[in-house]
Amino acid sequence: MLQIRYAKERGDGSFDWLESYHTFSFGSYYDPNYIHFSHLRVINEDFIAPVRGFGKHPHDNMEILTYVLNGRVAHQDSMGNQTEVKAGEFQIMSAGSGIFHSEINPDEKETLHLYQIWIIPNQKNITPRYAQGKFEDKQGGTLILSPDASDGSFKIYQDMKLWRYQLAANRTEEISLNSHRSYWLQVVKGKLTINGVELNTSDALGIKAEQELKIKTDSEVEFLLFDLV
Repeated sequence: MLQIRYAKERGDGSFDWLESYHTFSFGSYYDPNYIHFSHLRVINEDFIAPVRGFGKHPHDNMEILTYVLNGRVAHQDSMGNQTEVKAGEFQIMSAGSGIFHSEINPDEKETLHLYQIWIIPNQKNITPRYAQGKFEDKQGGTLILSPDASDGSFKIYQDMKLWRYQLAANRTEEISLNSHRSYWLQVVKGKLTINGVELNTSDALGIKAEQELKIKTDSEVEFLLFDLV
C-alpha cells in the first residue's frame, strides 16, 4: 500500500520570519488523517529568515532530529551545548526527562533551510543527550539513525532506522523491504518515480505491506527512508 503525501497538501504554519510546512499535525495545523505515521510524529520543512529563529523553549520524551540543507543553526541547550549546525549536517537530541534549547539563524543575509523530525521514543525520561555530525556524500544509502548506532549512525531510542539515499540522474535502483514493517519516504530534492508513483522535491510516500521499491530517477535525487514498525 502506498500513501502519497504531496508537498502542496501539507499544513502551512508560516508567519512573519518563518516559512514552515507540516507533514503531520503540528501547532495550529490539524488533520485527523495525518497525526503520525508509526512512531514518526513530526516532519517540518522550515525556511527561517536571517537573524531570526526559535528562542529558548522546552521539550521532553521525544527524539528530535534536525537536518540542515542550507545555512546554519546556532544551537544552545540546557545540557551545556553551544554550537553551530552547518549545511549537510545532522543533529540528534533525546529530550528525555526534559531540556530547553534555542535554534537561531545567525546569518545576516542567508535563509536557513532545514528539516526537523520528531520520533516518539520507546523509553521515557532517559537522561537527555546530544550529538551532531556530517555523513559522507555517496551514491546509494547511508545509515543515519539506528537503535544500536551501527555503521557510524546516531543512536535512536526506538525500533527504527533512517537511511539517506543520494542517486544520480537517470538511474534505476531497487530497495528490498520487509513487508511486515512500515516505511516513510521523504524526498529532499529531485524528481523520481517509485513503484509507478511520480514524486518531486518535498513530496513523500507512506509505504506498508510492500516487498520492494523500484526507483527511477529523472534528476539528481536525495531522499530520506524511515524504516518503522
